[in-house]
Order: sequence, then C-alpha cells, then structure tokens
Amino acid sequence: MKVVVLAGGISTERDVSLSSGAKIYKALKRNGHQAVLLDVYLGYADEDADNIFDKEEDWAKELGGIAEKNPDIEQVKAMRPDGDKNFFGPNVISICQAADVVFMALHGENGENGKIQACFDLMGIRYTGTDYVSSAICMDKGLTKDIFACYGIPTPQGIRLKKGEKQEKTVAFPCIVKACCGGSSVGVSIAWKEEEYESALQEAFQYDDEVVIEQYIKGREFSVGVMDGKALPVIEIAPLVGFYDYKNKYQAGSAVETCPAEISEEKTKEMQGYAEKAFVALRLKNYARMDFMMSEQGEIYCLEANTLPGMTPTSLLPQEAAAVGINYEQLCEKIMEAALR
Repeated sequence: MKVVVLAGGISTERDVSLSSGAKIYKALKRNGHQAVLLDVYLGYADEDADNIFDKEEDWAKELGGIAEKNPDIEQVKAMRPDGDKNFFGPNVISICQAADVVFMALHGENGENGKIQACFDLMGIRYTGTDYVSSAICMDKGLTKDIFACYGIPTPQGIRLKKGEKQEKTVAFPCIVKACCGGSSVGVSIAWKEEEYESALQEAFQYDDEVVIEQYIKGREFSVGVMDGKALPVIEIAPLVGFYDYKNKYQAGSAVETCPAEISEEKTKEMQGYAEKAFVALRLKNYARMDFMMSEQGEIYCLEANTLPGMTPTSLLPQEAAAVGINYEQLCEKIMEAALR
C-alpha cells in the first residue's frame, strides 16, 4: 500500500512526533509498503511530488536531518514564510490524497485536537486513529472529566480555571495543575503549597488559556491501551525520580515499566473495564490509551485519554501489544487495517 506517515508539526510535542513517525515509517517499509515520512508543516516542495511514492529516499534520514539540528518551534515556523496562511506544508494534501491511508504520528496541538482529522474527512483522506469529534473532546481535559463523571468513570475531583478569571473554588493541597489542552505532561506540575501553586499556574498558562486543577492521588500509575474497543494488558509506570513527566516519558531508563502490571486479577479487570468504558463514552475509534492512578487504598482513577498514543522506542502502547504477542510491525498493520475498515 501507499502510506503517508504524517509527523512533525509545530506543537510542543514535535520531537516526540518525529520519533514516533520514524519508527512507524521503518516498520512499514519492513512490511513492504510504499511509505513516505512527511512533516505536516514543512511538506515536500520539490516538483516531483506526484511521483513521491516511487522515490527511493530514506525519508526517516531526510526528516531526521532537520530533527538533529533540534530547531525550536519558532525556527521551524521561520522555514515556512507562508505558515500563517496555511498550516499544511507544500503538497501535503495532494500527497495524502494519493495515499491509500495516512498513518497519523502527530502529537499535541493540531495533530490531536481534531482539526486535521476534520480536514481529511472533507477531502476523503483515510487516516489512522479516531475521528475529529472524539479528538476534540479528548484534547480538552476538563470536558473529558465531565464525560467521565456522566458515565460513572472515577476521576480525580477538580476544577477548571481560565486565564484572568477569579478562582471561586479551591482544591486542597497537594494538587495537580495542568494545561487543559496539553499533552505528554507538558505544563503539568504538582503543587504542595501556595507558592508552588502560583508557580504551577504560571507554567500551565504558558501552554493554554485554561487549566485543570485536580486532587493529587498518591499511589501507583498505570496505562491501558484499547484497540477496537478491547483493552490490552495493563502496564505500570514507576518513575525513578518524581512523577511521569515529559522527561520520564521519553528518556530511556527514566522509569520502570512493568507489563502485565503486577496487580490482582480483580484490579486488572476493573481497570481494563474502565478503559473500555471510557473508549465508548468518549466516542473513540481505532485505538487509544487511557491513563490511570491507583491510590494507596486501591481506588482507581481514570486521568485522561490519549487519542494518538506515542509509538517511540519508550512508548507504552507497543509494550502492551507485545505482552499479547503483537510485535511492532504487526501493531502498525492492525492499526492501518482498522482505519481501512
């Protein structure tokens, strides 16, 4: 098949997206597909875009050359003088239309907020992952928590606060402060006292105009992938230092990850049940990943849903799939097959 692996962009998770995209691209090439790794924002400007699937370039190496220079987002934007007029880079849409399917390796803003998915729906472009409605819902952590409450899915108590708004309600310390529409734990802090709380708010407001403040759950952290509505094995994440922040998620050796998690069969089924229930409540399709905390008293809390889970060398979903005998190449095939159905 002709497959575009769409990565990059200009979100705070650009580097993670490029890492996911390169790994997916290499797996698809090993599977025999005509795959192209394409930066959604930078695109492909050469005149032979119509023949891109017949070219022999190592696209991971081509895109990796830019990534190795580690440009910040403003530098990436500077590569596209017309970026304020069109988010999509040169020939991105036409190349995606020529593909049998687009494998979405995007993370963060635009990649996961439903805008690209809505555009692709209008243009008849098939893509992996969930649709624009569920993408938009899950990108908003406050709205996600509201839906969890409606469906009886336990989630930490919390409030939302907009920038400049007077805070009417409070959450007892310690509490978690996070950007409402962030990802990969960017803009997430634990506040143990008032001074840390004010600092946490400032940090979160750098990434979004609305934040979620919720009770801190002391305990163990887990994640459960769901494919076509069926939960994968539970994985436990135990950071060596601090909590499961951006560094601990993507720096090898920063956390101990155990899959299947060493918890009772009863708790395993309970967590998987909530993951599947969240999948339905949030109208998710294809695949997703739910994050959980289990308190020291054994109470389970669903934190949020990830509509395009990471596929990097340290990501959780591939580890969960491997626990049931699905290797990385097979996982990529299953995700594409579901999208084509």
